[in-house]
Amino acid sequence: MEKRPQTGGERQRGQVRLAAGVVIVTMLVWLAVQALGGHLGWPVRFVFLFDLAALAAFTWALIVLARVWRTRRRDGA
Repeated sequence: MEKRPQTGGERQRGQVRLAAGVVIVTMLVWLAVQALGGHLGWPVRFVFLFDLAALAAFTWALIVLARVWRTRRRDGA
């Protein structure tokens, strides 16, 4: 089966879905690590690495969503 080329709107919807998935998974993993770290007594320095990773993922998602928003605004959609 041949794949047809994606239109701009389909690509943007895919990017929005990907960013939303990253936000959801990041939040769930971050919450789980916080709970697990507290339960197992992990050092704060180690758990802080997960905080930084979560911030990086949220920043990436925000940048992707901002790019989609700017593109839609520019194209008048």
